[in-house]
Amino acid sequence: MFAQRVKHPILSVSLGFVLLGGPLFASPAARPPDFDWSVALVDSTLQRFSDPLGFGSWAYPRALYLYGQYLVFKRTGDESYFQYIKAWVDSHVDPNGNIDASLNSLDNMLPGNLLLLLYQETGESRYQIAADKIRRRFDTYPRTEDGGFWHATSRIRQLWLDGMFMSMPFLVRYGQVFDDSAYANDEAARQLLIYSSHLKDASSGLLFHAYDELGAQSWADPVTHHSPEFWCRALGWYGMALITVLEILREDHQRRPELLAVLQDLVAGLATSQDPPTGLWYQVVDKGYLPSNWHETSCSSMHTFTIYRAAQNGYVDPRYLDVARAGYQGVLSKISLGDDGLTYLTDISEGTNVGNLSYYLSRHRNVNDLHGLGAFLIMNELMITDSPEPPCRPANRSK
Repeated sequence: MFAQRVKHPILSVSLGFVLLGGPLFASPAARPPDFDWSVALVDSTLQRFSDPLGFGSWAYPRALYLYGQYLVFKRTGDESYFQYIKAWVDSHVDPNGNIDASLNSLDNMLPGNLLLLLYQETGESRYQIAADKIRRRFDTYPRTEDGGFWHATSRIRQLWLDGMFMSMPFLVRYGQVFDDSAYANDEAARQLLIYSSHLKDASSGLLFHAYDELGAQSWADPVTHHSPEFWCRALGWYGMALITVLEILREDHQRRPELLAVLQDLVAGLATSQDPPTGLWYQVVDKGYLPSNWHETSCSSMHTFTIYRAAQNGYVDPRYLDVARAGYQGVLSKISLGDDGLTYLTDISEGTNVGNLSYYLSRHRNVNDLHGLGAFLIMNELMITDSPEPPCRPANRSK
């Protein structure tokens, strides 16, 4: 399975390489209908990045992908998948639970999900100690005047939709595992609703990418202070965060009806903006009519997951299952096997700041970018098993 160590791991295989003599893509239709794309994608990624110690720094795209790999491990039982995840985390968390990265951004909290899973699988104290450090950072983390967590200490008084998935799923899962749900659930619901209050568009149900409390950023509307566009992946991050929190929140939680209303409006908005011929969503979701706009794969995976899970759980009308199924088929059209036998997932937006329309439309369309690989695995494991999320169990205090 493992190839020679990759000396300079990168987040994506450039599209230029593929077009200029790299492996040719085979048609997805050539594969049998029960072909296991999750296993093929994980095996291909581990062949490309054979040494977990060389997989890269403590960063959210890597952790997103590895979370998806963990889901495939739970389904298949392939121990090599789990050992790779553990080795990567152990390269960044020492035996005393110290993390080799700052916690000055919400992005750096997403890998905490792996700490919780590893603690539950192994009982090793280093993972609990490291997870505790992330949890306690929320106590001192900077906030806007109305209590919203800044996206990063360097993004002064800015809220980005991305940050909700970076931080809130970890927080509510931590609450489950370590008996801290009273705080975790209230805080997560509060954050999601604060973000919605600044970013939700009442007419469409969609949410703008970011908000600047000071109104100082070039992209900030002078009145509302939010950014001008509905960026596809930002909506995907927020939707998946909503689903995760709602599935953990008590049925009688006082903020639950508000969260459900936000989710229902978001799903309706996404259904309206889906491209019917392909089932996919555009990089800027509400401007599919522009010739320069393009179908983006990571967000299409995320929206498929969010809509399918919301309909499954009864949060939205069952008719939206058809929207999710169309999205799934659209995403499958973006993955194929090359002549080298490895998977290629195309049209994934590179990592993105906040900007205007031309900025989003000009982002690089990467192949095998970890944003897309992780989102694909999370979506695919749901669609083929109907049970993507490993249960979070209370910690065994005897360990």
